[in-house]
Amino acid sequence: MADAAETDGKASGAASVPPFPMKLLLIVSVVALVFGVGGAIVAVKFFGGSDKAAEHADEHKTETAAKADAHADASGKPGQPAALGVMFDLDPFIVNLADVPDVRYLKLTVKLEVDSEAVSADLSARVPQVRDAILVLLSSKDVNAVRTTQGKFQLRDEITQRINGLLPKPGVRSAYFTDFVVQ
Repeated sequence: MADAAETDGKASGAASVPPFPMKLLLIVSVVALVFGVGGAIVAVKFFGGSDKAAEHADEHKTETAAKADAHADASGKPGQPAALGVMFDLDPFIVNLADVPDVRYLKLTVKLEVDSEAVSADLSARVPQVRDAILVLLSSKDVNAVRTTQGKFQLRDEITQRINGLLPKPGVRSAYFTDFVVQ
């Protein structure tokens, strides 16, 4: 009888508290986890990414201001961008880079911005000299020198300087890369 009374007590205590379904607990846990991870990703994108975006925007503004100053110097009127120059196309260059253990190639297509049609005509008469100057410059570079953005800007400046050195009066404003492949 004592056993019967004991089981009745356990049964009445257990019957008063209904069991919590395990499936419901699992579903609620998964949903809470998904919302937590999603909220964390959204918070990182909005709050964490703004510093990088601000740095990039400041860097872009600095570059834009420097270019505007350079154009203002070229045109003589500060605050106004210089008029676009005449574009002079060069055939693509394919060169071996100066990497010693590995053989690396650079394919480069360059467009030159020149001051006037007269400079363009002068360049047309000197295409072999221009191509030679650029080929010698490109083949002296290694992959590490041309891979970075700063290396590309430096290469652009060196090309501009070398071509202006060939002309009787410097007339090349800038060199633009329309194709740049390192392999």
